[in-house]
Amino acid sequence: MTEMMLTKAINACIGRGEKAFIPYIMAGDDGLHTLKDNLLFLQEAGVTAIEIGIPFSDPVADGPVIQQAGERALAHGVTLRSVVEELTAIGNEIRIPLIIMTYLNPVLRYGIGEFVEDCRRIGLGGLIIPDLPLEESGLLRSALDGSGIALVPLVSLTSPNERIQKITATGEGFIYAVTVNGITGVRNEFEDNLALHFEHLKAVSPVPVLAGFGISTPEQVRAIGGLADGVIVGSAIVDAFHRQDLAGVKALVNA
Repeated sequence: MTEMMLTKAINACIGRGEKAFIPYIMAGDDGLHTLKDNLLFLQEAGVTAIEIGIPFSDPVADGPVIQQAGERALAHGVTLRSVVEELTAIGNEIRIPLIIMTYLNPVLRYGIGEFVEDCRRIGLGGLIIPDLPLEESGLLRSALDGSGIALVPLVSLTSPNERIQKITATGEGFIYAVTVNGITGVRNEFEDNLALHFEHLKAVSPVPVLAGFGISTPEQVRAIGGLADGVIVGSAIVDAFHRQDLAGVKALVNA
């Protein structure tokens, strides 16, 4: 199978002896007009790819910081469709892979076929849908077939080995390895068995393994990133952008 754009970008980092860094931002936090500037800033800062969150009224994986950012975006009238339209308008100015993180209901409301076609048109690199279980993913996978858009799976710390084998076997783009039991947000401590967990995931996964959830300081980026092929940082990035702390964003990216 041809290597997907998202996997290729991460493997390029690994090939240079570096770790991938994927920041998460909430589309439309402080208004949708900020999206382009934030994407260009992150691209210039040297991130590997960018995960773009879509505001949703009933998030199940998001902690307080991202929930509040989503509420601000919803207050600005931001929807999945308006974000896709904004990304279409931005066009070729973004040269790194973009990933949309949304829940399933907005995709169903949009229409799976139309959504996938619009994502293909803007050159989207990947999709993350936390409330779409492996057993129900066939309909979306069939629509994505041949699009070049990766459906990135999540693996939790509590996933038994048999399920890890099933999830990684279908892995596209990268494996999103959740580093905590619970929702996103700042954490001071992580499980003692993370090293063994990542060692196992990397041994069975055909695509890179990235760590996410709870990673919020440069020290944690370095420590957790050392176990995986890279990291995803969400709440700390969202908070820094909201406070217009661009130096704080750069410190995380450059960790």
